[in-house]
Amino acid sequence: MTTRSPRRPQDLMQLLTRAERLAARRQQSVLDEEGCSLDAWRVLALLSDGEGHHMTAVAEAVFLPPATLTKLVDHLVDQNLVHRRVDPLDRRRILAHLTPRGQTYWRRLDREIRAQWPVLNDGDDELLRALLDRLVDTLDGSPAQSSL
Repeated sequence: MTTRSPRRPQDLMQLLTRAERLAARRQQSVLDEEGCSLDAWRVLALLSDGEGHHMTAVAEAVFLPPATLTKLVDHLVDQNLVHRRVDPLDRRRILAHLTPRGQTYWRRLDREIRAQWPVLNDGDDELLRALLDRLVDTLDGSPAQSSL
């Protein structure tokens, strides 16, 4: 009988992939009722802070290639959920914002997602978040931001 090393990268990748896919499937079932894709939800979530974001930053944050993001944002603009505005600090760049209709739509989506999202017990949510942040920082080559 062989014992497996607890540090095998493929074991962690399997768990991360499974967790991500299960979470996405659960979330998509809620979004389907509202006619929203997971990628669109990610864009709306980012823009919900009201700050306005450059398209390059949006593409990086939502893990989409720029051309795919442009098509998605075009669709969100057509639905009057997002609008684009010239950046007043750099007129060569475009900022994306939620429209008032987009803000209302986002609040409804967020409320529905939160209602269906499982809650971890006894601080596990914060622990998981901290560990994942640390993993991302480590994989990204940055120093860990959280101390556990």
